[in-house]
Amino acid sequence: HASYSELLNATSSTTAVLERMGDTSITQAQICEFSQQHGNDIQPVLLHPVFLCGLVAIPLILSKGLCLQNDLLTQSHLISTIFFVSGICTMLQVLLGVRLPIVQGGTFTFVTPTLAMLSLPSWKCPAWTQNATLVNTSSPEFIQVWQTRMREVQGAIVVASCFQIFVGFSGLIGFLMKFIGPLTIAPTITLVALPLFESAGDMAGEHWGIAFMTIFFIILFSQYLKKVAVPLPSYQRGKKCHFSPVYLFQIFPVLLGLSLSWLLCYMLTVTGVLPADPTAYGHMARTDTRGDVLSQAPWFRLPYPGQWGKPTVSLAGIFGLLAGVISSMLESVGDYFACARLCGAPPPPKHAISRGIGVEGIGCLLAGAWGTGSGTTSYSENVGALGITKVGSRMVIIAGACAMLLSGIFGKVGAMLASIPTPVIGGMFLVIFGVIAAVGISNLQYTDMNSSRNIFVFGFSVFAGLTIPSWASKNSTLLETGIIQLDQVILVLLTTSMFVGGLLGFILDNTIPGRIWLNDLLVCACPKFVPWYFLSLLVLFYG
Repeated sequence: HASYSELLNATSSTTAVLERMGDTSITQAQICEFSQQHGNDIQPVLLHPVFLCGLVAIPLILSKGLCLQNDLLTQSHLISTIFFVSGICTMLQVLLGVRLPIVQGGTFTFVTPTLAMLSLPSWKCPAWTQNATLVNTSSPEFIQVWQTRMREVQGAIVVASCFQIFVGFSGLIGFLMKFIGPLTIAPTITLVALPLFESAGDMAGEHWGIAFMTIFFIILFSQYLKKVAVPLPSYQRGKKCHFSPVYLFQIFPVLLGLSLSWLLCYMLTVTGVLPADPTAYGHMARTDTRGDVLSQAPWFRLPYPGQWGKPTVSLAGIFGLLAGVISSMLESVGDYFACARLCGAPPPPKHAISRGIGVEGIGCLLAGAWGTGSGTTSYSENVGALGITKVGSRMVIIAGACAMLLSGIFGKVGAMLASIPTPVIGGMFLVIFGVIAAVGISNLQYTDMNSSRNIFVFGFSVFAGLTIPSWASKNSTLLETGIIQLDQVILVLLTTSMFVGGLLGFILDNTIPGRIWLNDLLVCACPKFVPWYFLSLLVLFYG
């Protein structure tokens, strides 16, 4: 990984002279971009297949908040919709946005604020929707229950995406990145995954044996067998048909792990090893508990805007999802630089980055209009795949986008993915969320963690980001002001971990004084928001 000196030498001459920044984490946009770039390289092998799993995971996680636990058919429609919209957004980004071979898809940064919004007292699911025997998925009453919640999520995504469009096309993203360093990025990305431990535990707990088996397969393929090449037939001009070594386990560890676990669950179901009693432990590992959706789903279904009704808007949802939008933008900026480097392209200029962020905002707008339940963002998984496959052609990504469009139209694909046994999904979640949290923490390598200042900022931000939302969710009555809309905004923001942790990291990192060194001489012990022209004067004075 690049050292501080290497990173600083890639920036302006003023920053290059200030080569040693003792306690202060680097704040300029290019440093943050390098931080994101190398952070995405930590687990490219494991992250690549998460693209597919992410598209499946987001609707399944949101299904509880949307009161859809017992409606597998609608879950399959949501999966198909997110596939379809991801295909459209990928084409827009490749052809009109940053114009790099980078895939767009559903983002986990929207999941936490969405769940916080749906946990408001006014949106909690009625008790009867939790009982499968009482739910008639085709009844107007049940459809009204989940569609009103989905429309609320849609409206919040649409409005929040307008902020991202403005930040992108106005060029404001470059200004904001000057104040956002690793000590802001690390707690924000880390807290995207940590609050989801309960969802992962609940799903894996349906049968821990099956969950651990899924984890074992994923670890086996991604870590132990990643250097094993499998000869597969291929064709090239001049060579005709021949066998080429393909690192299959390195490219598809999660997909292979899911498939093998799914197959074993099917065998245990057929042989009667898994209990048929719905109340018995391990029943949810049976493939026939969710298999009916395959026969119910239509062969072809075209998702369209407003398919769940006209979106509604509330201030609580908008402010909550703004936190998700900001986190998504931070991640995407690093992805652009990493993608360009792996493709052998020059670093994207500022106008390309701004255009890419603006197009991502348009993608979120489309996701809200179609009703995916989430926004879209650039996929770090795709960036890692470029380093593995060495294929950086935009035409390949466009072909993949077409495949996503077809998968979204072909209804049986979404139904098949929705029928994955619950503990298999839980095992996958344990791996995915763990890696996402680790990627967030890895950004700390670009700040001086021997500094008590930086240790305090990160530690306090993460711990407060877990503690405050937990307390707020249990003591919401103490936060009431008497104004319903204001109460909802406060509750959603304080129960969104990545907002609390990211905001604290941002404030502390930009206000707590840090030391700036020049040739082993302490020239400034000042907050990071001190203007760079002032630092330039220091350089001239001491130079």
